Amino acid sequence: MADTLDRTSPLQPWVEHFARLSNSVAIVEEPFVTMVDLRVDAAGPGAQAAAELLDVELPTTASTYAKNGDTTVIWLGPDEWLVTGTALAGPELEARMREAVGPHGGAAVDVSGQRTTLRLSGPHSRDVLAKGCALDLNPRTFGEGTAAETTLGQAGVILLAVDGSGSDYRILIRSSFARYLADWLLDAAEEYTL
Repeated sequence: MADTLDRTSPLQPWVEHFARLSNSVAIVEEPFVTMVDLRVDAAGPGAQAAAELLDVELPTTASTYAKNGDTTVIWLGPDEWLVTGTALAGPELEARMREAVGPHGGAAVDVSGQRTTLRLSGPHSRDVLAKGCALDLNPRTFGEGTAAETTLGQAGVILLAVDGSGSDYRILIRSSFARYLADWLLDAAEEYTL
């Protein structure tokens, strides 16, 4: 199990506000996960070495992610991915990934303390996101397995569609912007909580 760095949630004061939302929109802060930024040539042996280590093929299609168990690999660019999971602590996963990709010109950096993760779900979650996100969130366009770096309420986020229904999303937000985004989401969800 990953070391959680004994970190305090930046959103602890918002938990009771999240609990007051109706079933049509739910917001929760997900438990801490390890996050490692991976840079390697997608067509080279380093990508294959990383895939073998993670037991997940690195997605090579823009704006997608791949998942196996609790390990998620999010495409950020032609040679960049964000790897998340709980099986290993950040420094240990970083070291193992560096060992795998370093000989092939790749790099891995533990960025676990950088972001927190919010889960937005419910039948009106897409409506809430549409108030501050310019992406086409229709499930035919932004369905399960889709991920994008975008802005939400003027904050930079990584948005993942968890299912194909358009009612379950994971939002990775820099910890320093988490309180702002929590307030923004609560305000955007207000009309659906009555």
